[in-house]
Amino acid sequence: MDQPAWKRPHTRLIVEGSDAAQRPQMPNLASVDLNLLVDLEALLRYRNITHAAQQVGRSQPAMSRALSRLRGMFNDDLLVRGSGGLVPTLMAERLAKMLPSVLDAIRQTVNCSVASREWRWKVTMAMPDHQALVLLPRLLPRLRERAPHLDMVTDPVLAGALRRLEQGEIDLAIGQIGAAPPGYLRRRLYADRFTCLMRHDHPVLEQEWTIGTFAALRHVAVASESNDRFHQIYDVLGESGVSNCDPIVVSNVLTAAVVIAATDLVLIVPNRIATQIAAMLPLALVDPPMEPKPYEVALIWHERCHRDPGHRWLRREITAAARTAG
Repeated sequence: MDQPAWKRPHTRLIVEGSDAAQRPQMPNLASVDLNLLVDLEALLRYRNITHAAQQVGRSQPAMSRALSRLRGMFNDDLLVRGSGGLVPTLMAERLAKMLPSVLDAIRQTVNCSVASREWRWKVTMAMPDHQALVLLPRLLPRLRERAPHLDMVTDPVLAGALRRLEQGEIDLAIGQIGAAPPGYLRRRLYADRFTCLMRHDHPVLEQEWTIGTFAALRHVAVASESNDRFHQIYDVLGESGVSNCDPIVVSNVLTAAVVIAATDLVLIVPNRIATQIAAMLPLALVDPPMEPKPYEVALIWHERCHRDPGHRWLRREITAAARTAG
């Protein structure tokens, strides 16, 4: 006598139509034609093969073949006939909610055309504190308006800037930078001249202003790399035979400004920086009694970033801000 199936040993029950029996294999993404997603977007929007074909520039037979391939890809009918035309299946309704964001992401990835206001990214710029004092008050309002999701970090150290640009540790460098070597690009931001800063009631203001008078003063300078040329004037004085022209060196330009506002020390800095500082503290600006070489500020970046649309946009904003920082 036969035993009931449920009593037979080693028997596996399979119910027709069960999820386990019909679970589809996930397709290999490499085998998926992403153009089919564009076809699917049109089909789900118009629910009409002819209209969908016109929207994407296909023939009606080609769109019918695309629908057949989509049905195979998703193992679902997607669109079925109803009394008023094609009707989406439950799977198609879920896909219709997902497709817009998926396709937008793909289009942005391919075209890199997302508006700057939507970019979410972080930029690290190497520039000395005195350059940040000049540029950031003009640059940051522009970025806040045009790219509110951009995070900016400034690094006051220019040492090793070329290596760090190449390795992606920093995105841009701004400062007194000479010609760009192969693999790097350079843009002149502005030229400046040097100015002497001292407290507004400094006794030297009542004296004749000569190289001798200037050299006899006690000077303070900002610690910086040699290519900032802050020591250029003292080098010129030394070449002119004026002794005792080595300045007291402090860490940054704002520290120097506070010191000279309270002492008889004087400070030599580029004019744009001096003007910024004199707007905050009771200081006088005086042209030095010699003409040192102009002070030129440049922007430099590595060619790995040269064609990136976000990087290109940011370089334009920095250039525009520098033009107004006079």
